[in-house]
Amino acid sequence: MTIFEKIIARQIPAEILLETDKLIAFRDVNPQAPVHVLIVPKRVLPRLAEATPADREILGELLLAAGELAKKLDLKSGFRVVINSGPDAGESVPHLHVHLLGKRQLGWPPG
Repeated sequence: MTIFEKIIARQIPAEILLETDKLIAFRDVNPQAPVHVLIVPKRVLPRLAEATPADREILGELLLAAGELAKKLDLKSGFRVVINSGPDAGESVPHLHVHLLGKRQLGWPPG
């Protein structure tokens, strides 16, 4: 069971900002920006590279949730959405998740 599954099951506390029947969003405990939220599907999908056309709906919901949270968190000046897929990309939990980052200048290229 991943840390995200434990948060979804309420076995580990988290500051939950949004929850639907399909996803949950909470503040990252190791933030890389003043606003750093993780948006996680409740159904385990190990990583974006393993998504199939059957995952189209949840992938769309994750991005729509990022936009909704950006408004809620007043990220008017901009924000970044990141999905890491695989260890070389920095993926540390094998459960697809979206990072929503904001409230600071974000450099380019990232990483």
